[in-house]
Amino acid sequence: MAIVKMPFSFLAFFCLLLQLFSIFNIGNAELEMNYYRESCPRAEEIIRQQVETLYYKHGNTAVSWLRNLFHDCVVKSCDASLLLETARGVESEQKSTRSFGMRNFKYVKTIKDALEKECPGTVSCADIVALSARDGIVMLKGPKIDMIKTGRRDSRGSYLRDVEALVPNHNDSLSSVLSNFNSIGIDVEATVALLGAHSVGRVHCVNLVHRLYPTIDPTLDPNYALYLKKRCPTPNPNPKEVLYSRNDPETPMVVDNMYYKNIIAHKGLLVIDDELATDPRTAPFVAKMAADNGYFHEQFSRAIRLLSETNPLTGDQGEIRKDCRYVN
Repeated sequence: MAIVKMPFSFLAFFCLLLQLFSIFNIGNAELEMNYYRESCPRAEEIIRQQVETLYYKHGNTAVSWLRNLFHDCVVKSCDASLLLETARGVESEQKSTRSFGMRNFKYVKTIKDALEKECPGTVSCADIVALSARDGIVMLKGPKIDMIKTGRRDSRGSYLRDVEALVPNHNDSLSSVLSNFNSIGIDVEATVALLGAHSVGRVHCVNLVHRLYPTIDPTLDPNYALYLKKRCPTPNPNPKEVLYSRNDPETPMVVDNMYYKNIIAHKGLLVIDDELATDPRTAPFVAKMAADNGYFHEQFSRAIRLLSETNPLTGDQGEIRKDCRYVN
């Protein structure tokens, strides 16, 4: 059989095309299940073990992991930009007023150190944010979310100037919140479910007193308002004293549907809570979640998956930070 020889120039051009195709694919890779199955087989197990250990030492870390996911992913990308500290030309997103009350960042390093010991330079801080949130939700008796994909890479910068516009404020309208979430691919039903994370949250008095002083917001249940005034006894609270009230006084460390039951009863802490329960776009979902914890968990799981996959850096984008607090 005769062998047809290709001209050298054609072979060279063909090889160049293959290289370009390879580069294109690497730069546009997608998240996948069990991304570290070969490079670091125990990665997800190590993160889960660390989350559990930290929870039993510092129970509020589980809430922090959930809040980290929210604050990281709604700002541009799920890329661990939130974790960067101010250094080397980077201004930390943690400086924003939207980050008020956030804590436990130091324990992210505990998780990262355990991973670096097992598989140096392999597991991204962005995947730590996503997987620690997943495992923290389980510690808070919420749903087990199995379908969290991995393969994110870390940003080389922060987006402090964008935080104010992208992270919802306690005074934002429901329309604004729905619009912000819709812009990153999260529908109304999933947005209502995501706000159910408030079932394990708390609101500092500095963000609450405008509903209590000088007069009580008429949309609040009167008896509940009196309870809140005991929690926040002055219209000018000192932020350093960290006075607060929990969104759900009955099951404050459980991801459940009590949040929805409370806001239907006009016992929400923020204006958006009342709007969520009464606006025709969201009220049907609120009523259904209040009546069925299983349905809430199902939609909450879906919403967390959508949020965790928001515009990630993959392939050859970004980097794998050695220390989550600083770019390499």
